[in-house]
Amino acid sequence: MKLTNPGAVPVYTVSGPSTARPLPEWLARRRKRSAKYEPEELNNFELLQNFDFEEASNCVRVSEDGNWIMSSGTYKPQFHVHNTQELSLSFARHTKSENTTFIMLSQDYTKSVHLQSDRSIEFHTPMGCHYEVRLPRFGRDLAYLRQSTEVLIPSVGLSADGSGMGEVFRLDLERGQFLRPWQVDVGEDEPGAGLQGSINVGAVNVAAVAEATHGLCAFGTTLGTVEFYDPRSRNRVAVLGGQEGEITALDYSRDGLSLALGTGTGIVQVFDLRNPRPLMRKDQGMGLPIKNIIHLTTPTEEKKLLTADKRIIKLWDEQTGDLWTSIEPTVEINHVAHVPDSGMLLTANEGKQMHSFFIPNLGLAPRWCHFLDNMVHEMENEKRVDTYDNYKFLTIPELKQLSLAHLVGKTNLLRPYMHGYFVHSKLYDQARLIANPYVWEEERAKRVKEKVEKARESRIRGVKKVKVNQKLVDKIVDRSDKKKIAAGVLGDSRFGKLFEDEEFKVDEMSREFRALNPSTQVGGQDVAVQHVKDDSSVTSNSDDESDPESEVESKKKKNKKSKDDVVMQVSSSKIAGGKAKDTAFGQRAPRTGRVTKARTDVVGEQKITFVPESKKKKQAEPEAAPTRKRHDGRRSASTNTFRRL
Repeated sequence: MKLTNPGAVPVYTVSGPSTARPLPEWLARRRKRSAKYEPEELNNFELLQNFDFEEASNCVRVSEDGNWIMSSGTYKPQFHVHNTQELSLSFARHTKSENTTFIMLSQDYTKSVHLQSDRSIEFHTPMGCHYEVRLPRFGRDLAYLRQSTEVLIPSVGLSADGSGMGEVFRLDLERGQFLRPWQVDVGEDEPGAGLQGSINVGAVNVAAVAEATHGLCAFGTTLGTVEFYDPRSRNRVAVLGGQEGEITALDYSRDGLSLALGTGTGIVQVFDLRNPRPLMRKDQGMGLPIKNIIHLTTPTEEKKLLTADKRIIKLWDEQTGDLWTSIEPTVEINHVAHVPDSGMLLTANEGKQMHSFFIPNLGLAPRWCHFLDNMVHEMENEKRVDTYDNYKFLTIPELKQLSLAHLVGKTNLLRPYMHGYFVHSKLYDQARLIANPYVWEEERAKRVKEKVEKARESRIRGVKKVKVNQKLVDKIVDRSDKKKIAAGVLGDSRFGKLFEDEEFKVDEMSREFRALNPSTQVGGQDVAVQHVKDDSSVTSNSDDESDPESEVESKKKKNKKSKDDVVMQVSSSKIAGGKAKDTAFGQRAPRTGRVTKARTDVVGEQKITFVPESKKKKQAEPEAAPTRKRHDGRRSASTNTFRRL
């Protein structure tokens, strides 16, 4: 069970094939076993056992008591009877020829009349074929008059008495004989055509009886006229003409005051018997003959009209004429039946399996499958996701460009959605190939380009260069995945000025930066010293180019000083980052407070570095004069810690 038509009036497919072409029996069994435990198949079940035929089904009807469903099909010609209480097949019976249509004379299946394609009528009972009678000409439809127990058979061709009129055969079941047929105007035939008539001979296509009310009989012809007969006077009482095409379907409303008719061109009209002008006129949209018309009533007493051709089933609002909902099976429809006092529809179609649809807004589920109401309630609470795996979305201009606009509304390969259509992928590929013969070369070039781009992504790329904050970029690249760089800060336009504008440059010499990044080695001072050295070297080169001996002597002095002098460096974490020279008290006042200590590898408050030297050199050096110790209690402004010792 699945939702096939979501919307304001949902339609659920209870049973039926999902493809137009039936699968082989062995493959269908294998797929059924393999898909038994798949999530999509959990809601699928078999409503009626063996509700199918070997090739196709022709007609399906439900008994008045709702306990039996009878259907006919082929091949071989046969009809089935299903028991709704057991949800299974009661029996199947083969016939000599293919069945055209049938009606049930009793409230159950025990008495039925079958119109066969070999110009015969068969009467069936539970024991078998009770009686068979031949007809003078081929029949088109069956109708039953309960008051007089007469079976009406509209036929093809003209009568044999030379009157030039078509006939409706009447078979009295009480006396067991044919009565005088009713004559209906079906036009003229070619001279010398014979009893059966020529190929283009007129016929009485369909019959309808208002048995619940006044009992008036209506017959539709190939001329586009509807003739009304009163069974009490056995004469014609009215003629409704001027219709487009032949009449293929008729149905009375429950009150018997309105009549709905369908033509061979797909036009549906509703007439009041007291007015020759139509109350409603609708086009089915497919241009195909109408096969069935059924008057329906919802639980809220709203009147609906069901019309069906071989492609689609539509339900109209009889009062406003608006489309209520529609059903489009994947196979061609031959007949539609409504289960009384419910929202279930049964169809006889060209596929192997017969369809059954459930419309909750039309009525509750039949009492023999009341569990459908609970299933529908559960499916409504579930979140539904529409997937179109094998479809491509195209707008109307794109459809016209591919010459597919003429398929709109005529096939299920184009599914309307929003401002366009979902087109089947196979149809799209074929149409694109016809419209553009060079599409293969374009597709090949596209795939080659995709492969080249994929190969470029795998190459090792250099570090991205920016104008400002290059160190920050290097840090981001090192810490993040290279595939995610484009999706991060570097690929976001909101942070573009951070790497382009000088005002957003990170000042590594600032106190805030050093507090947040204590382990970062700042190269600002070294760079400044290097610039000073470069400038001094440039000036010295410009001024002293003519005195190379002075340069050599200065280098010797520097080397001698570095070898002889003792170098000792003292640093304290208390004054880390401070200036080498003393500062005024006014400049030191803002710096009062707790100073953030820089993290180093040394444990403690001080760090002392010594350069070793020989004892001989140390003895040769003169002793330094002792420094005077300060007792005035003033704080020393020097940064040298050992001066206070």
